[in-house]
Amino acid sequence: MTVQLSNLEHLPNYQITERLDVVYGSTVRSKHVGKDLFAGLKNIVGGELTAYTELLEESRQEAIDRMVIKAEALGADAVVGLRFSTSSIAQGASELFVYGTAVKAVPMPQQSISSPSSHQPPSNPSGPTGLQNHDQAAPQNPNVAADDLPRFNPFG
Repeated sequence: MTVQLSNLEHLPNYQITERLDVVYGSTVRSKHVGKDLFAGLKNIVGGELTAYTELLEESRQEAIDRMVIKAEALGADAVVGLRFSTSSIAQGASELFVYGTAVKAVPMPQQSISSPSSHQPPSNPSGPTGLQNHDQAAPQNPNVAADDLPRFNPFG
């Protein structure tokens, strides 16, 4: 099972059906003395500190992998609201923390777009008094894009 990740509060083209729990993953890494010395020299000259770039990339991936394992254990289809945070643990050691909300989600049905010539304007469900008749279902507009539909907010 593949858990989808989204930094948005929703998952595009999916309907969130259940909010499961907050999931997280973290890793604490320290700098390598040799790489730190080289990075200090590179800092004087300028340019990218590739040793640190690689260290951060590995840390991000490890934290994400740990979070995904927790999401899978809950039976989640996705993690939304994905965020990263860092903190200094000790001199030369930092924690990289990733968190989000594990959710169940189902694909939204694809809506067919009808041609303008075949589009019928919706009928007015109001009676002669101008009040809406609740016995009739309100007509659905097939031209409403899926992104314009209301979304489930996992945080409230």
